[in-house]
Amino acid sequence: MKNKKNIEMKTYKKFAMIQMVLSLLIIISGCDKDFLKEDLRSGLSPSGFYNNLNEAQMAVNGVYALLNNKNLYRHRNYRGAVQYGSDEVCPQRKVVQTPYNYLYTEGNGDLHSIWKEFYLLIRNANSAIANITSADALSSDEKNQLLGELYVLRAMAYYDLTRFYGDVPFFTDDMGTDELSVLPRTSMSDIRLRMKEDLALAKTYLPDAYSGADLGRITKWAAAGLKAKFHLFDNEWAECLSECVDIINNSPHTLMDNFADVYAYDKTTLGNEVKNEHILWVDFAGSTALGTNHLNEGNGTNSGNFQSNIWIEEYNPRAKDNPKNKGDKNALNAALAANNQSFTGYGAGIACPDIGKRSNWEAGDLRYDGTFMEFYEGIQLKFVYIGKLMNLNNDKPRNAKSENIVLIRLADIYLMAAECENEINGPDNAYQYVNKVRQRAFEPDSPWSSLSQAEFRVKMYDERMYELFAEGHRKQDLIRWGTLLETVRNTKVTRHAQGAATNIQSKHVKYPIPLNEILTNPALLESDPTNNGYR
Repeated sequence: MKNKKNIEMKTYKKFAMIQMVLSLLIIISGCDKDFLKEDLRSGLSPSGFYNNLNEAQMAVNGVYALLNNKNLYRHRNYRGAVQYGSDEVCPQRKVVQTPYNYLYTEGNGDLHSIWKEFYLLIRNANSAIANITSADALSSDEKNQLLGELYVLRAMAYYDLTRFYGDVPFFTDDMGTDELSVLPRTSMSDIRLRMKEDLALAKTYLPDAYSGADLGRITKWAAAGLKAKFHLFDNEWAECLSECVDIINNSPHTLMDNFADVYAYDKTTLGNEVKNEHILWVDFAGSTALGTNHLNEGNGTNSGNFQSNIWIEEYNPRAKDNPKNKGDKNALNAALAANNQSFTGYGAGIACPDIGKRSNWEAGDLRYDGTFMEFYEGIQLKFVYIGKLMNLNNDKPRNAKSENIVLIRLADIYLMAAECENEINGPDNAYQYVNKVRQRAFEPDSPWSSLSQAEFRVKMYDERMYELFAEGHRKQDLIRWGTLLETVRNTKVTRHAQGAATNIQSKHVKYPIPLNEILTNPALLESDPTNNGYR
């Protein structure tokens, strides 16, 4: 056991050294500086770290690790960008009212942080791609697999940048800061076309699946799923359907038998085991040993080089005294204490009033109980909490929860296939996809039938929300359907989001180009006049 620990520590130290060097080589500036303005801080060459497969894998792992950065997938800044301000999740506290109420401006620091973090990921990916491509020590097969992973990671960044901001700076070369500091914006359509090409290539490079310590690395099916997302966003129905059908028919992924198991957390170990339904996720869990991708597992604290998933805490009840009836306070506290649990989260997000009502769901929809938490140990709670994203375990401190962030799962693929098939040919062949998802969701079964194309389309709007509630899809779905403004203006919300209906404007389908970026690089103003900041 001691030898094993020594080996793990040596592995960690080697990874940490490489990550540190890469961070010095490709660095994004602090909060008050532009990401393209910073000079490279070191004359060290990353080529010295691509002498064998292990070192090249560590460099790629360094790019994976950026997904866990503070302002991306593990934090409310990104969560706010993809989710807040729609009709599913509402604020429980005033502190998070800015994104819900459409109060952000081009000077908003949270949005600027997201922008910088994505470009940090892109620059690191570009550097790793260039060095792996030229690495003589690697075979063609070794290069291709690593390049496939990097293409997908880079595409993830450009996917969100284009849907958040529209036209943005685009580069795939390992460019110097002088070139980057004057880089104009490229049209969203051109960027997305290039990313689809990269994802198609990545799909041919990557394996079907991984196991052991490699579980969590990007597979060919993750590349296909993200490519389908690109096509869906661009209303390329046939192309999206093709990728979805390929995943459904040929991938090893299957739907879980019970909806509640899709996000079933192990309350004892804090681990969220990877489910076969999950296709693309950000790995925060992993084993206790440092594997090739389990880079950010919690160690009982929220410090050091390890990060944890704050999203789980985002949806926990904020206090221990939140029963609906004040007289149940002592009983609730006693029930929590008996299970060594407490409501320790920030409690920023709860279900919006209408979606949180059981009566507004179809009778027999099992997804309601698999999604929401109305009661705890028989005690009715004050709010309807998003139970599928909660972990009440109190063995580790706040912000040290390590459950994965699932970005794409198979049920989403089925629903995408149904939507695309309906848009192309009408509902006849679309039923097979949506009803596969609904078969799991209802007892007895409640399949769709006898709908017109328009009726199917409208019903799909709600079906995606019920199945994918609070998983980061809803707001972008509303934007691509052209219904965000109407929906927000007609949604019943909690008191901390009551400004949304009057504040939302057509400009809010995009986030503003950050002010610091515009001031530093005037070339950003030369394209897409619909988003030169909120002015």
